[in-house]
Amino acid sequence: MQQAEIGIIGGSGLYQMPGLSDAHEVRQQTPFGDPSDVYVLGSLDGRKVAFLARHARGHKLLPSELNFRANIYGFKQLGAERIVSVSAVGSLKEEHKPLDFVIPNQFIDRTRHRVDTFFGDGVVAHVGFGDPVCDEMMKVVRGACKVADVSAKLGGTYVCMEGPQFSTKAESNLYRSWGADVIGMTNLQEAKLAREAEICYVTIAMVTDYDCWHPHHDSVTVEQIVSVLVKNAENAAKVVKATVSAMPKARSCKCGRALANAILTDPATIPAATKEKLRLILGKYLK
Repeated sequence: MQQAEIGIIGGSGLYQMPGLSDAHEVRQQTPFGDPSDVYVLGSLDGRKVAFLARHARGHKLLPSELNFRANIYGFKQLGAERIVSVSAVGSLKEEHKPLDFVIPNQFIDRTRHRVDTFFGDGVVAHVGFGDPVCDEMMKVVRGACKVADVSAKLGGTYVCMEGPQFSTKAESNLYRSWGADVIGMTNLQEAKLAREAEICYVTIAMVTDYDCWHPHHDSVTVEQIVSVLVKNAENAAKVVKATVSAMPKARSCKCGRALANAILTDPATIPAATKEKLRLILGKYLK
């Protein structure tokens, strides 16, 4: 039985989802360990959703400590076919001001210490990732931002850095020279794993600051970010609610068949333990 249609990942500042009815907590156990926190299931505008606080309630987990595989696999176990991810980011362009939202369609990976695939242990798969974000969901989020009266840009590049330290000025200016739009520490691994799990994925990137490149702004501090996070979280809750309300029931994108031509390993040679661990993801292709 599908317990959730749509997954919601709350980032810095958004640790709960306002407006949920019939809310109850579910703790998932996955073959990849424990997710960040419990999943809060409920109904939002008549749709079944599951909310997960990415850094745990109380913000206890560093970006590099997140168990991305468990988080995404947990949504798969609950039956979610789409994930809306909310994330605090720094702006790399003058045009993206604090309190603006960006809906990125590309990523650049600057992480070094993270596991970002379900595969291995006897099975090899290479999913297409040229377009890492679900186009259908991006358009729905853009419409939701208009409904919520939040300034948002459709499209852009998200640099995913390791953290937890913020960028040096040299790094920040390098990313600007690449034409990148925003910088954060979490969303690329989520996008990769969602694609492997054949779950649609979109990022709502909430601008908190100008990173450290801006000549007329002081270097970013946690205090500055937190003050903006509070305002961003209120806007994010409105946008997520409008997104869930407007989401089509059926998927018309290709995300649900991402693995159709991606598995290279002969099914007969995949170890039984690996088949069982990945049953939810690979099952329909191993019959």
